[in-house]
Amino acid sequence: MTATAELIARYYAAFNAKNWEAMLACVSDSIRHDVNEGNRRGGKEKFRDFVSYMDVCYDENLTDIAIMTSPDGTRAAAEFIVNGVYKKTDGDLPEARGQTYKLPAGAFFEVRNGLIDRVTTYYNLKEWLRQVSQA
Repeated sequence: MTATAELIARYYAAFNAKNWEAMLACVSDSIRHDVNEGNRRGGKEKFRDFVSYMDVCYDENLTDIAIMTSPDGTRAAAEFIVNGVYKKTDGDLPEARGQTYKLPAGAFFEVRNGLIDRVTTYYNLKEWLRQVSQA
């Protein structure tokens, strides 16, 4: 496994362990974070705030993680299954009542100096809405 693949694997292992500090240790201070259907966030503190907020609203575990890297190690992608529980209503989204969901997702990464400098996450929001609305 390349150093970049190991970095991404550590990032997701920390995510699954809910070890937010270990996850944040994988990202640069200048991280750019693009959220599915959302605005770009810049910097580690804004990323930390996002992770904290998500932890309040969602309980997620990622499975079937496949990591792909560019030959030079500066870019990576990961595909996975999100297995989640919607714990607390998130903004204008449907009311949370402990609904469960399962959907494929992916992320793209830029790596600089051994740290994640950009992460862009994608999933099918309409499918997530369907699942939490039917529960």
